[in-house]
Formats: sequence, structure tokens, C-alpha cells
Amino acid sequence: MRPASVTGPSIEQSTPGDYALPRPAPGAPNVVLIVLDDLGFGQLGCFGSGISTPAMDGLAANGLRYNHFHVTSLCSPTRACLMTGRNHHAVGMGFLTDLPMAFPGYTGRVPKSAAPLPRVLRDEGYSTLAVGKWHLVPAGERSAAGPFDRWPLGFGFERYYGFLQGDTNHWAPHLVEDNHYVEQPAAADGRSYHLTEDLADRAIRSVTAQHEAAPDRPFLLYFALGAMHAPHHVTPEWIVPYRGAFDGGWDHWRDEVFARQLASGVVPAGTELSVRPGWIDEWSSLSADARRMLARQQEVFAGFLSHTDAQIGRVLTQLERLGVLDDTLVMLISDNGASGEGGALGTFNEHRFTEHVPDTVESNLAWSDELGGIRTYPHYSWGWAWAGNTPLRLWKRYTWLGGTRTPLIVHWPRGFAARGEVRDQFVHAVDLMPTILDVAGLDAPPVVDGVTQQPFDGASMRATFADASAPSPRSVQYFEMLGSRSIVVDGWKATTDHVSKGVVDEERLMDGSRTFTDDVWALFHLPDDFSESRDVAADHPAVLRALQERWSVEAGRNQVFPLVDELIGRIAAVVPWPNPVPTRAVYRPEGGPVPDDSVARLFGGFRLAAEVEVPAAGAAGVLAAMGDWTGGFAFFVRDGRLVFVLNRAGDEGRVESEVIAPSGRHELACVYTPGLAGPGVGLYHDDELIAHAVLPVTAPLVFQHGGTMLTLGRDRGLPVAADYQPPFEWNGVLHQLVIETGPAIAPSIAEAARALLHSE
Repeated sequence: MRPASVTGPSIEQSTPGDYALPRPAPGAPNVVLIVLDDLGFGQLGCFGSGISTPAMDGLAANGLRYNHFHVTSLCSPTRACLMTGRNHHAVGMGFLTDLPMAFPGYTGRVPKSAAPLPRVLRDEGYSTLAVGKWHLVPAGERSAAGPFDRWPLGFGFERYYGFLQGDTNHWAPHLVEDNHYVEQPAAADGRSYHLTEDLADRAIRSVTAQHEAAPDRPFLLYFALGAMHAPHHVTPEWIVPYRGAFDGGWDHWRDEVFARQLASGVVPAGTELSVRPGWIDEWSSLSADARRMLARQQEVFAGFLSHTDAQIGRVLTQLERLGVLDDTLVMLISDNGASGEGGALGTFNEHRFTEHVPDTVESNLAWSDELGGIRTYPHYSWGWAWAGNTPLRLWKRYTWLGGTRTPLIVHWPRGFAARGEVRDQFVHAVDLMPTILDVAGLDAPPVVDGVTQQPFDGASMRATFADASAPSPRSVQYFEMLGSRSIVVDGWKATTDHVSKGVVDEERLMDGSRTFTDDVWALFHLPDDFSESRDVAADHPAVLRALQERWSVEAGRNQVFPLVDELIGRIAAVVPWPNPVPTRAVYRPEGGPVPDDSVARLFGGFRLAAEVEVPAAGAAGVLAAMGDWTGGFAFFVRDGRLVFVLNRAGDEGRVESEVIAPSGRHELACVYTPGLAGPGVGLYHDDELIAHAVLPVTAPLVFQHGGTMLTLGRDRGLPVAADYQPPFEWNGVLHQLVIETGPAIAPSIAEAARALLHSE
């Protein structure tokens, strides 16, 4: 206990107390957590890929590679495990935080009983810095009204710069600094700015400033990139070196990766290469156009990965220049395996996957030359995801090893002597926080802010750093994601064949009447079956039954139930938002961009009404815009005429007026009416209908699954349509924008529908 001060009448009669701030134990290392997104087991050079990743390969050459590292198979849940040392359902993160449900395992809200790593380290004297993707703030809590206790600063980080959602446009992201939204520092033109470069700049600046101010104070840097998640955005010079490199296709490339894995020892001798699932096309069976289009997708991905590696290299180089790299525990992971969400053909715009808009070889080929650029939001085919997880099967969202086993690299030159070795202990994301506290000489606090803490589900893996034969931290781990279930117990692994809903091409594989009880469990013995290739359920029925029973026990203990394998079922049980959006909402340009959490959903019909002063010299500019040309809407005036453009996942519908907007103060409005033949949209000057059309596209539930921003009086980032270039500021006065949804707009909708009917 620290000595208290004794206060007397004068300083001579007083004794000072100990008010020194907490200091970590002597020798406590800096900690850098590098979190990649959607990176498969076999996609790094040091894990066999052949794609150029020298910075990450260098970490592996001077550190350790773990080939039995496991995650949850989805991003928010893995990040919750990493941050808390607890299983994902046990801290309410059984699924993405974007759809929090009113069940304990799915609230999307990490409880106060699981104080996160940055909070614990900060309380013990560490500087705590976060840069990059967060994805731990529940939907409805990402607006300017908060609440902010699950934003990064609420988790214990002292500074933050990055983005809150699951993905964002690398050319025009939705950026947050600390607890407020900010504009990107350079133009969204496909050359001047790239998110990964910006995040690396911020990481370098943050660490350098911290080191200059407090060189003896250790720091935690959480460096979580949007890469390698879609969109695969990168400039052409990074793609060019890979031209033609993947023309042999995914079957051939996978064989090459597997050979390198065996030769390097990252995959043990005797491993079998898992078979290609029947729904993935054999490369040689594809048309020449399809092969050309699909090879291009992987070229873009490879360029994106090499570009990402270069930015990681810049951060590591700065740590070396500061003289702290050898004293820093660096842990590099991917939050899940490679993503198959692009389906059989991949896509030039991933929002089409969200909207169930099918892609074709022809549509993708038309955009092939522009993949990676500002007009696209690309994702590769599931064939490349399967190959990227070599030698494993399946991918992200499934609890097969291709979804749950990812690379882990540990680098700490002054912490252990091993260099370039492979460790085969079973390790999970929940083990990283206990490990970090162990090397920092800290115990997990039993109480934080008066709240008794949940016990860790993970355990320290520190013993494995120096001892290749050290036991695994734990021998039991359950998995569940979107109804896909598995469990590992003492080297045995049982896995269901459940196929979840949400990806169009995967849904075609399902029997719509199938239930969870219809799932078939397979059994694998991982010590002699690294790739989960040999189902031995028929040979060991008693072992399989025991594992199934153990899964149920672990599921009950960790709040896994109820099982849900679809998005629609979750929406029915979504937790009410703390700041519900009214059916009539007023927005003013002085408030700045508005995150879509604060904007009503528009798919059921809406009325936009801009109260403006139109200049006598002629009106022009954006009145309101949300999203961009990969998904969004724009309400603007061009050459004095009102225009409304709706862009659904790259497919555009529009209505334009031929009537010049009158000068003076007026209401310029747009009314969207759902209809069987397509939505009717009417444009108005005050109460006068001046234009109408039936659009070929409808307003979606959400325009972009990475979130969008509503801007007033200007646009930001990338445009919704090619008619203008942001900011295209409104040249008059915009007093306010009113958005009405639901019953309040029924009369206006009916009026627009009648006018449309009478005109035909």
C-alpha cells in the first residue's frame, strides 16, 4: 500500500505521500499487435504462398511461426477474444457487432466483467495506442451521440485513429480520430491517398511521439489493418508484377503452395492436401474468358497483399530506428481465414454480395481492367479463398480449419533465442492477452471499477517461445459461427457440415428444409491429420459422441445458444438502438457528415425535403448524398435542374427534371415510393411535381455493409454518380434537410404514385 500524505499547518510539518503514476515492472516489453483481416493460412510468403511479403517474412525469420493458431472464423468475435482473453460468446460477441441480438452471447457489447487488454495495461502504466479497424462498436452506437464506452478510448486506448466498421473504402474511408469523425487527409482520386498508407503514417507518428515524450515507458500499439478484407484496393504498379502469375489457376497454384509449405516445415511431413470441394470449379473446365477474369482477381489481391506488407515494413523500420524493435513483443495474426464471400465468380463490387445481386463472367470481365481502382469494390472468387487457405478446406465463417486456423508470427528478439522456427502447439486468440500480461509481469485484475472480472478462457503460451516441446496452453476449445460447429479435445476435432445462409452461391448448396439436427459430424485426429482430410468418425463412434456431448457442455457454459445461421433471424431479435432515429429527422449542414446509424432506413419509402435558397444566377451542387458509386444515393442540382440518383451495388437508377429550379427560398423534394413494377420517384419544387420515373433498382436495407455517411450541401470522398466530382458544393443556401420515413410520408407517396399512374 502506498504511503499516504500527512498534512500539517505548514510544509515543514507535513509529509508528502506517494502519488506516483503506475509503472510497469522493469523489463516489461513494448507490445505491437498487428491484426490482418481475411488473410488465409497459406497466403504469406513465410507460410508458402510465393506472394512477396518480405516484411512479414522477416518477422518470421527472426521469430516464430505457429501453425496451430486458431481464431473464431469471423472478425468481431476474434477481436473480442484477442482484447479480453475470453471466448467470444462469453463476452457477447457470438457474431458481428453490426447485428446485436437480445441474447447474452450475441449482444455485441463486451461486458464490464471482461476488462480489455488496453485498459489493464493502461492502468499499469503502459501507453496505449490504436490505429486501424475496430469493429467492436455495436450498430446504433457509432453516431456522434455515442455512447462511447465501446469505442477504442472506452476500451482503454489513449489515442485512436481508424474506422469503426467491418470494412471501408481504402480510397475514401470513414475515419474516426479518438471519439469523432474526421475527413481523410488527401483527395480520393486513386493516387493521392490510400487507407493502409495513412494508417501506417499514423502508427509511425503515434509511436514516435510517445517514445520522444516517454522513452522509458512501454507502449501497446494495436495496428489493425483493413487489408486483406475486401475491397481489394491498390494502385496498378503493385499489380503489374503479378501479371500472368496466376494463369495456371487455383488448382495449380495450390499445389505449388503446398509443396513450399512441406519444404519449409510450416506444414508437417505426411500432411495430405485436402480435396477440392465439388462446388469449386476445376480450373481447366472454365471458359477462357472466365479464367482471364478470375486470374486478374488474384493478381489484384496479390498486389494488395504486397502493398500491405510494405506498409507493415515501414512501421517495423521505424521501431528499429527508434531502437525499440528488439525490446518489442510483436504478434501478427489474421482474424479469420481467407474469405469465400465473393462466391463462384468473385465480384467487381462486394456490395452485390450483400444485396444478393448475382455476378456474371461478362459483368466482371467488363470491370476487369479497373479492378483495384476507385470505381470498384472487388472481392475474388471462392476458388482463390480455398487456395489461400492451403492445405485446409473451406474459409471464413466456417469452423473448418480453413476458417479457424490462420497464421501467427511472434517476434521478440530479447525475449527468446529461437529464430525461424515453427511451433505446433494448439493456440487460440483467447491465449494472447494472458500471454501479454505474463511477459509484462502482470496479473489479471480480479476487480475493475468495482466489477468482478470473468476468469480468462485463455492461458499464457509464453513457455512455447523458448521450448518447442512445451505443452499447449490448453487442450479444449469449442467453435461456433453461423451454426457451423466444431470442438477440439486433446487433439481430436469434431466438425459439422452445416452451411450457413447469407452468401448466394453457398445457399444454392443447401436443402432449405434442413435443420441443425440434420447436420452430420465428422471426426479428425489432428496430430496425424494436419489438414482435416481424413474423417475417422466411422472408426471411432464413441470418441465422436463424447466430443459432441462436450461441445454441448462448452456451448452452454459460453452462452452459445440459441443457434442462428442467418441474418434475417437475427434482425427479429436485434437490441433496440440507444439513439433511435425518428420517422421525421432534421439534419443541418453545420453538423457535418452523419453516420448511417443516425439516418433512417430508406428501403420502405421516404421523402427528402431540402429547404434552400436558390441563387438567381442558377443553382448547382449537392443537396444530400450518402455512399458512393458502389452503393448510395445523391440528390443534387445540375445546370439548374433537380436530379436524384439511386445506386444499388453499382447498378444505377435516376430521375431528372427538365424544369429549372426557381430562384428564392423553396423546398426541393424527392419522394420514393415502393411498387411492384419498381420504385416510383417523384421530384418536387415546393408542392409541384416536376419529374417522375420508375427506377430499375430499389433502395436496399443498407447501401454499404461497411457503413455510409450522409453529407449535406456537398459530397465527400467518391461520387454516387459520374455527373459530378466531390465536393460539388451547393452554391445557394441550404437551411436543413428533412428525411421522413414510415406513416408520416404516406400522403406524399400516394400523391406521387397517382401522378405516375395518370401520366402513363
